[in-house]
Amino acid sequence: MPKPKNKAATPRPDSPRSPIDRYLFPLSATLLLALLVALWLFLGNDKPPSLPQPAPPPAVARQPAQAPAPSPPAQMVDEQQCQGCHGKPSSDWQGSHHQLAMQAANEQTVLGDFNDRRFKGEGESTRFFRQGSQFWVNTPGKDGRNADFKVAYTFGIAPLQQYLIEVGEGRLQALGVAWDTEKNRWFHLYPGQGVNFKNPLHWSQPSQNANFMCVECHTTGYQRNFDASSNTYASHWNSLGVGCQACHGPASNHLAWTAKKDDLIHKGFAVDLKAKDATLEIETCARCHARRAPLGDGYTVGQRLMDDYLPSTLTRELYALDGKIQDEVFEHGSFLQSKMFDKGVRCSNCHNPHSTALKAPGNGVCLQCHNSAGKSAIGGIDDKGLLAKNYDSPEHHRHAMGQPGSQCVDCHMPGKLYMGNDFRHDHSFSLPNPERAKKLGTPDACLACHQGKAGDRITEQFKLWTTGAAPQAPRYDDSLWLIRGGQPGAAQALYQQLQRSNLPAIQRATLLGELANYPSEQALKLAGNDLGNPAPQIRESAVRAVSALLPAAERGALLSPLLDDPVRAVRIAAARDLLGAARTGLGAAQARWERVIGEYEAVQLSLAERAEANLNLAMLYQASGRAAKVEPSLRAALLRDPGFFPALVTLVQWLEANGRGPQAQSLLQEQLKKHPEAALLQHSQGLALIRAGQSAQAMPYLRNAARLEPQNGQYAYVMAVALHDSGKLDEACAQLEALLKRQPTQRNARLSLIQYYLESGQEPKAQVLMQGWKQLNPQDPALK
Repeated sequence: MPKPKNKAATPRPDSPRSPIDRYLFPLSATLLLALLVALWLFLGNDKPPSLPQPAPPPAVARQPAQAPAPSPPAQMVDEQQCQGCHGKPSSDWQGSHHQLAMQAANEQTVLGDFNDRRFKGEGESTRFFRQGSQFWVNTPGKDGRNADFKVAYTFGIAPLQQYLIEVGEGRLQALGVAWDTEKNRWFHLYPGQGVNFKNPLHWSQPSQNANFMCVECHTTGYQRNFDASSNTYASHWNSLGVGCQACHGPASNHLAWTAKKDDLIHKGFAVDLKAKDATLEIETCARCHARRAPLGDGYTVGQRLMDDYLPSTLTRELYALDGKIQDEVFEHGSFLQSKMFDKGVRCSNCHNPHSTALKAPGNGVCLQCHNSAGKSAIGGIDDKGLLAKNYDSPEHHRHAMGQPGSQCVDCHMPGKLYMGNDFRHDHSFSLPNPERAKKLGTPDACLACHQGKAGDRITEQFKLWTTGAAPQAPRYDDSLWLIRGGQPGAAQALYQQLQRSNLPAIQRATLLGELANYPSEQALKLAGNDLGNPAPQIRESAVRAVSALLPAAERGALLSPLLDDPVRAVRIAAARDLLGAARTGLGAAQARWERVIGEYEAVQLSLAERAEANLNLAMLYQASGRAAKVEPSLRAALLRDPGFFPALVTLVQWLEANGRGPQAQSLLQEQLKKHPEAALLQHSQGLALIRAGQSAQAMPYLRNAARLEPQNGQYAYVMAVALHDSGKLDEACAQLEALLKRQPTQRNARLSLIQYYLESGQEPKAQVLMQGWKQLNPQDPALK
């Protein structure tokens, strides 16, 4: 392994070589179960200037101009070399959250109280103490027993500081008890959630592995370096903290340029973050300031975001209906929804990227554009439509100067607390509207301050203030309320939104994900049209939508052109979803598919430390006829994370399908005894008994699954079908009626209930349900 350039970043031989961030970057299993990738070089449009050519001698033909010799691949350098020439950015950076994102644990960096202090929470006791100059914790490990663990690194400086623990095999784990730097106290990051050593959120579990989850965004030049054969890490970074090269890229060619002042593009850097197009800067920040899943080990500066990561859309788990932050999503997904992004505003217009501080105090940042002149003071921003008015006045914000509500962020950037005490502002720059918020059940800045009766009064007052406002076309959030709520007119609202030309890309990508619940010829046409959209996130979502609407054998004509997509996430999404069609042949596209499905496999192999990636590989091997690799991949998934039950269930089904039923049942029963609270295991046992012809014995397991996870509609639906098949028709109808009240978009439940009503002679009820379906989606092919 190459030696780190920065001496402070050199780990001890018996410690993990590096980590990643739960603090900055939690990652969901849902995202990982659909990983996709891409390879499009997003360089600036600037070209190196051509050298003037001397005139040729009279009798000699002109020779072609000599192109500048290509520069060698840039390498990481010692970051201290940047400080000599770049004094102001360097001084801004010193002491910033970026610089101090991750530090070796020592007297100067550890802020928590380790003077033999004890903390009790979530049924566990943790003691913080010191041994000489080292910092230690005594806390329950993955076996539930208390043991001593050494603190290797600090994570963050305010408003909390986390600690990374050495556990061997190169692994660093993020401790679940953190230090509140404002109140000077220890606190648990997941209070009231029962996080003991069996819980996936426990510090000892794979979901808290810092090598994968955290360190990339707290270091510069990070590589995880996971070895699948030994199940160990040899992680490596160039320097601790977010340094110059984390954003600008390797600087060796820049240093060469400073010596020669030759014509290397962008003075020796692969990218120009000040390029006219703000996309490059925004996507550079998004690598850490977005909720996304990685598509490899690290990233390449200058490539599109979706070459290296798969960013989340505005899912119901992560965002409110109106797009405001809900789960820990950071800033990028919010900002993409905003008018600021649409008008060309970039991160550095508001934030100093080196100090991370705002460019101006108070309302000064917003007044750069929203001012009495109606003109932006920042170049490169489309300021058409700005109103010339005094925004920093009670006439606009309706609050006394200097009081809560008088700051722009109070009303247009409401926030939430994450990680216990970290308040983060929403970056969609939304307009408050308490009346709409009450209807949609979404957060609202006005109602957050004015609660109870005061909220009712402010709602009425707000209506008076906004009387006469021009009506808008159907709003995204109003439409999404209909769509996700299964309200009459939902399908039409969805199609109408997707016919708009001014919808933010992330909202469009989100709506494409809803088409599966509202199938029709029009839905397929809309999804197909977006396969050619300029935005890669829309194209990737369109691939998924088409795949949800078409059988695998019928996708070839629509998806095969995307095998040549310049962005890896889109390209391999198409290859994955063409797997079924490829087995019977894709004609001229077959060779291209084989190349790109190889890329997809390489992505999963690069994430081999994750159970999800190994499950993806098993499914790929099964679908492509490589049966010998299926079981080893499933076993590897369970080695990485014994609690990843989707891999366990898939293994049980694989064993059963291959004539090893007793072994499959033994494995499932063993895990059920250990984890009786696991709904998926209960559900799987019920299905296994049904397949064995033991329907009566299956029912308790199916009921347990539906009880343990009432939000999982599939469990309730399967139980209803089982009740019907065992002759309990009334119970089956009652189960489906309850399910449709909770989840009215469940098409299978609706169709089955209509059939059950007809079977039991309840035709009027079936007709009512059918009419409601027609109001929901009159073009649904099931209605024909």
